[in-house]
Amino acid sequence: MKTGDASRDSAKRDMRKARARTDDSCGGRDDVDAPAPTQTTRDALRQRTKPLLDGIRVLDLTNVLAGPFCAYQLGLLGAEVIKLEIPHTGDLARQLGADPSLNTALMGASFLAQNGGKKSVTLNLKSDDGKEILRRLVPTADVLIENFRPGVMTRLGLGYEALHKLKPSLVYCAISGYGQEGPMKDAPAYDQIIQGLSGVMSITGDDSNTPLRVGYPIADSLGGITAAFAVASALVRRLNTGQGAFIDVSMLDCTLVTMGWVVSNYLIGGHEPRPMGNSNFTAAPSGTFKTRDGLLNIAANKQEQFEALAEAIGRPELIHDSRFGEREARKDNRAVLTVEIEKALMARPAAEWEAILNKAGIPAGRVVTVPEALRNPQVRQRELLQTFADVPGLDRQVTLTRAGFKLSDANPVVASPPPRLGEHTNAVLTELGYANSDIERLRAAGTV
Repeated sequence: MKTGDASRDSAKRDMRKARARTDDSCGGRDDVDAPAPTQTTRDALRQRTKPLLDGIRVLDLTNVLAGPFCAYQLGLLGAEVIKLEIPHTGDLARQLGADPSLNTALMGASFLAQNGGKKSVTLNLKSDDGKEILRRLVPTADVLIENFRPGVMTRLGLGYEALHKLKPSLVYCAISGYGQEGPMKDAPAYDQIIQGLSGVMSITGDDSNTPLRVGYPIADSLGGITAAFAVASALVRRLNTGQGAFIDVSMLDCTLVTMGWVVSNYLIGGHEPRPMGNSNFTAAPSGTFKTRDGLLNIAANKQEQFEALAEAIGRPELIHDSRFGEREARKDNRAVLTVEIEKALMARPAAEWEAILNKAGIPAGRVVTVPEALRNPQVRQRELLQTFADVPGLDRQVTLTRAGFKLSDANPVVASPPPRLGEHTNAVLTELGYANSDIERLRAAGTV
């Protein structure tokens, strides 16, 4: 047998073993208004179709957002995610969120957002016994994700090279602010730091109030989604070759990559990006406009859309005005054009204009709040939200977002509610061969 064939067979055996050990708890609630499915219903669903990552075990050694968000995406697709947390305190996100009572209970809203479906195991990786537990876990796993500073895992004797020897097919993903190499690799990084260093803040806002931070942790989120994409890609290759991988994710790189248009305008077009508020630098009229009762985003980016807009708002003469007749002229005169359009938009409320313009083939949408966005019938119809009515340790239901896509036969689903700290420690250690007396000893020593 060739070496490559042996590796492929080994990888397939690993996946079969992982499938055998994966539990049957990935039903969850597909509809926020539907009753929670019974175990029988979950089993029936799994027999009908398997999730894309069914049989894949992920060790999640991450904290706060970028790493947990990565592992959450993999879990939504059916992977079994074991979250390894510091004893007594766990993931810092357990103490973060708008509700102080949840933070005190170590179930902060920030933690709940991207840890549904995971198993929580407490583990002190600084202890010898803790390291041994991880070494036992690695051969059972397919993926390991960590977001420590570069070099931390290596100093613990648990870096990629060491773990690769235990499991050659392991996909090891390291997420950090700046990557594993370069002059800034050891610098601490949070989302806002990356937003500033990437240039995102310099183009957010307008001339009077820039630089501004994007209103949610966009750099963390981009790092997490990029890491999930890289892990899934490495798993595809591993299925064919048996080959593992070391993935080095830089949040700074990820953020700059997604700024492709403005970066390209500078690198290729020689144009230094500047803040433009709610206006679109590629076209006009394209941005946010005042109506009788609120703000409306309009993106009349094409010539035919501009002409349709002028007709729809009762200002057809704008089409023939030399200041607005073609794309570049409209961009040069966008301020004047905005004034003329807003005069007409004052005749109706934003919701009416949204319907009128969309019917005419002009992209338009109201500017709404987050609660309004979540109540949108479109979001409801897509079943983006999943609710757990009964969450152990909490006095309320928990509603989570699922993946931003659907699948023809196995839609992404949150397998179970976010775990309490250490909820699955005993079960996982027992699977690894630890006796109850061993587990009590480890707990008394602060290892778990």
